Amino acid sequence: MARNIPKNTEKTRERNPTQSISFDFNIKKILQSEQLHFVLGILFILLGVFMLFSFSSHLFTGDADQSEVEDNLQSSIEPLKKQPKNPFGLYGAKLAHLLLFRLFGWSAFLLVPILLIAGYKLSFKKEILPLEKLTWQSLFYMIWLSTFLGFFVFMLEAEEKWSNLCGGIGYFINEYLYGFIGWASFFVISFVLIVFIVYYYKVDTSSFAANETEEDVALATPESETAEDNIAEAKNIKRVRANFETILAEEEPEEELAIDREDNFDEANIRPFLPPIVETPIAKSNNASKSPVALTIENSDDIPEIIEEFEDEAPILEINESVNDELVKKFGLYDPMLDLPHYKYPTLDLMKEYDMGKPNVSQEELKANSDKIVETLANYGIGIASIKATIGPTVTLYEIIPDAGVRISKIKNLEDDIALSLAALGIRIIAPIPGKGTIGIEVPNKNREMVPVKMVIGSEKFQKSTAELPIVLGKTISNDIFITDLAKMPHLLMAGATGQGKSVGLNMILTSLLYKKHPSQLKFVLVDPKKVELTLFNKIERHFLAMLPNAAEAIITDTKKVVHTLNSLCIEMDNRYNLLKDAGCRNLKEYNVKFVNRRLNPDKGHYFMPYIVLIIDELADLMMTAGKDVEQPIARLAQLARAIGIHLVVATQRPSVNVITGTIKANFPARLSFKVTSKIDSRTILDTGGAEQLVGQGDMLLSMGSDIIRLQCAFVDTPEVEDVCEFIGNQQGYDSAYMLPEFEGESEGGGSEKSDFDPSNRDQFFDEAARLIVTHQQGSTSLIQRRLKLGYNRAGRLIDQLEAAGIVGQFEGSKAREVLIKDMETLERHLKSL
Repeated sequence: MARNIPKNTEKTRERNPTQSISFDFNIKKILQSEQLHFVLGILFILLGVFMLFSFSSHLFTGDADQSEVEDNLQSSIEPLKKQPKNPFGLYGAKLAHLLLFRLFGWSAFLLVPILLIAGYKLSFKKEILPLEKLTWQSLFYMIWLSTFLGFFVFMLEAEEKWSNLCGGIGYFINEYLYGFIGWASFFVISFVLIVFIVYYYKVDTSSFAANETEEDVALATPESETAEDNIAEAKNIKRVRANFETILAEEEPEEELAIDREDNFDEANIRPFLPPIVETPIAKSNNASKSPVALTIENSDDIPEIIEEFEDEAPILEINESVNDELVKKFGLYDPMLDLPHYKYPTLDLMKEYDMGKPNVSQEELKANSDKIVETLANYGIGIASIKATIGPTVTLYEIIPDAGVRISKIKNLEDDIALSLAALGIRIIAPIPGKGTIGIEVPNKNREMVPVKMVIGSEKFQKSTAELPIVLGKTISNDIFITDLAKMPHLLMAGATGQGKSVGLNMILTSLLYKKHPSQLKFVLVDPKKVELTLFNKIERHFLAMLPNAAEAIITDTKKVVHTLNSLCIEMDNRYNLLKDAGCRNLKEYNVKFVNRRLNPDKGHYFMPYIVLIIDELADLMMTAGKDVEQPIARLAQLARAIGIHLVVATQRPSVNVITGTIKANFPARLSFKVTSKIDSRTILDTGGAEQLVGQGDMLLSMGSDIIRLQCAFVDTPEVEDVCEFIGNQQGYDSAYMLPEFEGESEGGGSEKSDFDPSNRDQFFDEAARLIVTHQQGSTSLIQRRLKLGYNRAGRLIDQLEAAGIVGQFEGSKAREVLIKDMETLERHLKSL
């Protein structure tokens, strides 16, 4: 927050020559410390064990110890007449006597798991069972079981013999109820249990009235049908059932147990693609030409019969807006989240808790820096009318208003002189600050403040964000949490030297989206040439990742496959634009709203489209190995993909002009730069200097249009990312990753396939060059050039023809091509076949 620098601190010191030194005792810090949590957790575990053995022993020794314990409870001063038989002595006997005999009876044992699980969670930050649920359930069942058992104890009038069974609470509640309603108290006790179960466990009572809908639909299997046809029909019926889930309110209550990821077959795992608008086809004949007849659903009770009619026929859809309006009113909107109805978003307790204090910028540091700035400018004849400071996590912004007549350029040229006087690196002058009549001087703090990921993700600002693709990057210079929408950027170009926080920034973007989006709404295409940065996200393959068909891994680490993936995304983009054109929509948001309102026909290929975010971790390596093959699809996606929900985040360590070319740069209006090595790199990425003056470790500049904002990137550690991915990956997912369209292009080496070889147009030296290559087992252009005395261009064409004919392998840079045929006999047979 901004504060004016006091000018009379010397006088203040004179008035207070002696200052008392006080011990900083912060009770809040102590209560939040990890050490205290660990100690309390161990204490709870020991107390739970103490109670378990004390209670167990009391069941056998309680009668013998009862008189001694009761005497001691009345007068704890008098010495014991005899030692209690409870192995935990007097206090074990007293605790067991109080909780079992006088209060809850045997149900007091339910206190033990509460203490053990609470202690384990406090000490080791892991939760075996949901502690809050367990506590409330245990407290209810303690009182209810005590009352339930007390009914029988009271009726048998065996208080002395059975009081350990129900305790005093259960006995006296029954004594009170019996005085009013007699034996009917049993019905009251049972009714309380039913009410608790129905409301606490949210029992779906509608399922009791719809028994006929729970019967499995028997699929007819004519002898003429194959097994594959049966499987297709079964899946089709299951899709119809998945769409009617919301109509029939048959969704089962969420289970406490973890769902097996590999072998689980759940109807909710099949992506529903049909709205509840069905048509009855005419009875099929042997030749099976089908003509649909539209059917309007008047009553949801008729739906089970409708499903039965479709056992042998795939439903065909015909969309009518008036019918849709009526159906939406009756049955609600289409919900893409029903794909994974049990999916849980990551929780904040997966993130580490850091001991954060106040910004470590003292009043003395502020005063000293402001005096040096004023003094340095005064040495060059520049007067300052006023100066104030705004403390940030990494730097402090000093805003100065110069005297009238001072040229701004004169102050800007003194950047190095001010840095020398302050003995600080990373001085950055903003002249003027946009929207203000002041000049800013950013000075790094001596003691930097870390911004933990838990603070920014757990903030109310992020949790209540309504952005389509919200990402929280960190804190601004005024300590505000900075949140932006990737969908509005619409693409982001990142740069930064090695070790300056670029990988943490990418993880922060991914983590932000994982905390806010459902797997049905978002997919990632991850390109990681370094092979180690993004492999953490392998665990969420079946939830959030997209991949090529038949690919071995969803995360692309082989640079040869990047070109296919980028071209596949271009095909996906074209397909989506065709669907938008048919739907009469201008962007993905309008299209999905129309689909959710059941205005689009899935039979014509329409489906709910998730956002796709392409993340490339190191562009420089791709440009070095693939060049134009990578640049063209990236530029095409950046130009066109915004409207159909494909967004790019491209990062590089080397922001030079041959990596971030003009074609790429022109279509990335949002740029993010960590510390770079030179002013040239800063101008390449941001179109202005300043990134070379950053102080590293997450200090960054974000350019969005004409504004440049300085931020401190939030810190997300690798174990935190692993925990988030583990949490998501252990839940039920789709059958596979999201499949991109298949791309059929040239072979991976860039040459033509064998099928493209035209024997009629081959060079007259083709056979001789083939024999030369096989004899020497060296696929070299220079070898053909020397031995056959040909020019370089003709020798190059011969090598291309030999590759197309399958005699030599693909181009491998500076290495000679591999010779695919190993002996002359095989070569002669191959030449004859051509």
